[in-house]
This record gives sequence, C-alpha cells and structure tokens, in this order.
Amino acid sequence: MYYSQRRKRHRLLSEINVVPYIGVMLVLLVIFMITATMLTQGVKVDLPQVDSKREPPKNHEPLLINVDAQGRYYIDVGEAPRQPVTANELLNKVAIVLRHQPNTPVLVGGDRDVSYGTVVEVMALLQQAGAPQIGLITEAPSHRESR
Repeated sequence: MYYSQRRKRHRLLSEINVVPYIGVMLVLLVIFMITATMLTQGVKVDLPQVDSKREPPKNHEPLLINVDAQGRYYIDVGEAPRQPVTANELLNKVAIVLRHQPNTPVLVGGDRDVSYGTVVEVMALLQQAGAPQIGLITEAPSHRESR
C-alpha cells in the first residue's frame, strides 16, 4: 500500500500565476501616464487677461499677423501688407524677421467669424518660424445696456 501511494504522479498545475503580470501592467500604466503628459501637442498661447493695462512698448515694433473671415493670412511686413499671403510665404517672412530681430513680439488678430482651427494653424506656423511667444489681439468689450 505504501508503494502505490508513492508511485502516484502529481498532476501539473495548468493555472497561470498572474500576480507578476499585474505588477508589470501597473508599472507600464505609470510610465504611460507620465509620458502622456509630456507628449501633448499644442500651441503655446499667451492669453490676454481681463482688466489688464497696456504694456509699455518694447524695443521692437510687434509683428502683426491677421486672419480674415475667409481664412486668408495677412502680415504687416513687406511692400504689400494688405495683400494675402500663403502659409509658406507667412512662414518664410516671419522666420526672416525673427532671425534678424529675435525679440520681436508676434501678435495674431483673427476675424470674429474665422474658424478656430485656422487661427491655430497660423499659430503653429508661427511656432515653426521660431516665434518664442505669440499674443492674441483683442478688443475691449463694449458696454451694452442690460435688457
């Protein structure tokens, strides 16, 4: 009888131990959470503040970029500032200005009816051209009577 118990083979366990996999998964989750915050793409914008006072003029006149309601770009540099320019022309002209005067402030003005995406495209082009900071041109809100 003793001999028969000894000859009995042990069955192999067919279960997978998932505890090490859970640890690896949590480490990967933390790594992805940290890297996801560093990979966010966007355009850095200096937003205007409410009730802000006008800043004193800097050494350089600001570079003004405007976008009309049809999404055309205008730049106040060159011989024809009232003529629309293409995205490549805008990129090249701004890069040239910033190469010669790196501290030139860049301001973007957009028509009220222009799409948000078009303004973001202009700001992305300006960042590609080397603009360190981009400001937005706004108008003070008119005081309307309460209805």
